[in-house]
Amino acid sequence: MSPKSAGQAVKAGYKNIRVMLAGEPAWVKAGFPTFANYGFVCRGNNVIIDLRNAEKSKVSRIPRSVSMPFDNFDFTYEEIPIKAPVVLYSDNTEETMAALKMLQADGYKKISLVEGGFRGWKRVGGNLAQGEVVTDVHWKRKLKEGEISVKEFNKAIDDPKYAIILDVRTRDEIKEGLIAGAQHIPLDELCKDMDEFSTKIKGAKPGRDGKKIFVHCTTGARAEMAYKELVKRNYNAFYLVAEVSCEGTDCDIED
Repeated sequence: MSPKSAGQAVKAGYKNIRVMLAGEPAWVKAGFPTFANYGFVCRGNNVIIDLRNAEKSKVSRIPRSVSMPFDNFDFTYEEIPIKAPVVLYSDNTEETMAALKMLQADGYKKISLVEGGFRGWKRVGGNLAQGEVVTDVHWKRKLKEGEISVKEFNKAIDDPKYAIILDVRTRDEIKEGLIAGAQHIPLDELCKDMDEFSTKIKGAKPGRDGKKIFVHCTTGARAEMAYKELVKRNYNAFYLVAEVSCEGTDCDIED
């Protein structure tokens, strides 16, 4: 869980709490699946894939889902944009996991499953669609509230006066490298010591007229958590969703 969730759990009386600072990327790398929440399935900017056969999909399916039966999935999945968040579901767990592994092996990184598959979706009362199936994928990347593009983030790298770059990765992660000019506070320390933030980060001050703060991590998940904490305290903060890897000050930022 995140540091924020861990804090809430402690307040609720739980004692044996652990935080996985490496986050979702490390969980996925270890081979574990992630599950999309109900709101993300319904309203997320994603591609929902129905792995069941087309006849089943025609009778009843999750709204907005694209029919890609598992039997032909290895020939059709390349139609899915590699940067798109993908949500998979079926009525066969083994097929769903096989499709997940197939996408991961080919470089897809934002993949989640519908918990319980199609039966699980119906069990929680999820909305259903009927009729002719959709076989074409239409997806376009949309920035969420508070999110900045790689192009704008690069402006801050080129001109330090444009914005403060805040790296919230762990101390072990930054041993590999750090964006030139970036300032660093691990996410867990930031969440614990928000009252000291303006004294730790050069040039930061609260207020909408304060200097912009662009937060990043390795993928964006922790950056978004930090952004939310900063916005609560009236900092002019934004966050980057991108894969960031560094060797020294030579950093690769991939949207």
